Amino acid sequence: MSRPYADVGRTGQKRRTLDALVAAARHIVASGATPTVDEAALAAGVARSTAYRYFPSQRELLAAAHPETARTSMLPDNPPEGVAERLDAVVVEFTTMIIETEAQQRTMLRLSLQPAEGRNLPLRQGRAIGWIAEALAPLQESLTDHEIHQLVLAIRSAIGIESLVWLTDIGGLSRDAAVASMRWSANALLNHALSQGPPGVIR
Repeated sequence: MSRPYADVGRTGQKRRTLDALVAAARHIVASGATPTVDEAALAAGVARSTAYRYFPSQRELLAAAHPETARTSMLPDNPPEGVAERLDAVVVEFTTMIIETEAQQRTMLRLSLQPAEGRNLPLRQGRAIGWIAEALAPLQESLTDHEIHQLVLAIRSAIGIESLVWLTDIGGLSRDAAVASMRWSANALLNHALSQGPPGVIR
């Protein structure tokens, strides 16, 4: 398997070029637009031909520019042992990231709802599923993998940019109140699963 262009040769300079392209793309996304590779190259002061060596397509550029791309976990370095505390830590970190990158998140949400342009965008790849599942790992002693996955899906449906948009734009809540609502919902779903079992089959 060939190595990515940025990992061969003058890696320091290439990393700076890559970072400039990603930063430019994120800035354009934050403005509500959908950058092409050409537009990101122009904004970053990078030659068009060079930009395409890093991002052969717009899809790859958008994937790299998405705020969630680099995150592998939402738990702190020394995560708590209790499942409720672990879940709340993940929800707090996740919702904080959503708020801090709201403009980009809203643009990605819009793109993800467009079948042609949104295909394979990060928002559709379910990264939050893994983060929530990691938080619920202690439940593996009492629930099956399928039951935990059902609970993960239920919690994911109650948090994230989709929930933030509904709670603020339609529900009229402040962002702080919206985050508090998402934390409450996640905790309520966990408590319900612990006392009465996980949700039914989610299709």
